[in-house]
Amino acid sequence: MHIDLRTVSIQPLRQTFDHLVRRFGDKPASRYQEASYDIQAAENLHYRPTWEPEQELYDTRITKIVMQDWYALKDPRQFYYSTYTLTRARQQENAEANFAFVESRGLVELMPEGIRRAALELLVPLRHAAWGANLNNTFIGGYGYGTVFTQPCIYHAMDNLGTAQYLSRIGLLLGDTEALDAGKAAWMQGDTWQDLRRYVEDTLVLRDPFESFVAQNVVLDGLLYPLVYARIVDEYFAANGGSMVAMLTQFMSDWFDETRKWIDAVLKVAAAESDANREQLQAWTCAWRERAVVALTPLARQVFVDQADEIVSEQLDAFKARLDKIGVVI
Repeated sequence: MHIDLRTVSIQPLRQTFDHLVRRFGDKPASRYQEASYDIQAAENLHYRPTWEPEQELYDTRITKIVMQDWYALKDPRQFYYSTYTLTRARQQENAEANFAFVESRGLVELMPEGIRRAALELLVPLRHAAWGANLNNTFIGGYGYGTVFTQPCIYHAMDNLGTAQYLSRIGLLLGDTEALDAGKAAWMQGDTWQDLRRYVEDTLVLRDPFESFVAQNVVLDGLLYPLVYARIVDEYFAANGGSMVAMLTQFMSDWFDETRKWIDAVLKVAAAESDANREQLQAWTCAWRERAVVALTPLARQVFVDQADEIVSEQLDAFKARLDKIGVVI
């Protein structure tokens, strides 16, 4: 019997969904496009918020930033649920391997006592700041507009929850449960932490989701992560016998480098939309930057003492150069 194999090309009747055809043309769409574009609930909403009945449930008027197309704020990483979870799963495997390496080889016992104590005093209270970042990004995800903008924010919220958990594990590893109690007491009552605590709590009551994005993701994270995880942990602690702390916080350093690309992209597009947007973003950034400097200087002083002001100034210059490149001059 002779079998004749042939290739048959079947032309699909539809390339993609109609709303994606209207935006991108009649061609196959990527998974990111299918999971992100033009799926914001905008019509047939059942009720207005009872606590603020003059606004819609999803309303672009609650922010001072005005966009002709909110879907212009796309994520350059093109994260949707699948790609996001796969990326974070790989990073979690690396983090778990680092924790296992440190614990199995007893590296904590080899750390100088001064560095161990400094790491506990610096890192454990920061889990409360990470929890605040989780709440802020959850708020943006709930009240922002446009899925390409709000979707990464809810991922960002969960990342900050993960950061808070990693910091808790570091506290338990370096100082047991007493370290967590001491960290909470420092956050609630310690003079070093009250300006940062006030900053975080004040951001929790912001009503403009884009201002919350600027205050939390642009300004606070943009100054805190380079100062704490790059300058203090990766440089100072590592050079003084605390390299294992850098291993345990590798996720935070890698995460900041990755998410900064998304944050910069959002800010650049929003600022380029109009002069009014750019001026508003600059005003918010300047106002929250001043408060962030006041809040973070005591943290630097815990480690660097007399050099703290100089080091914070260097971080501020780097932050300014970063924003200058994306059109937000401060």
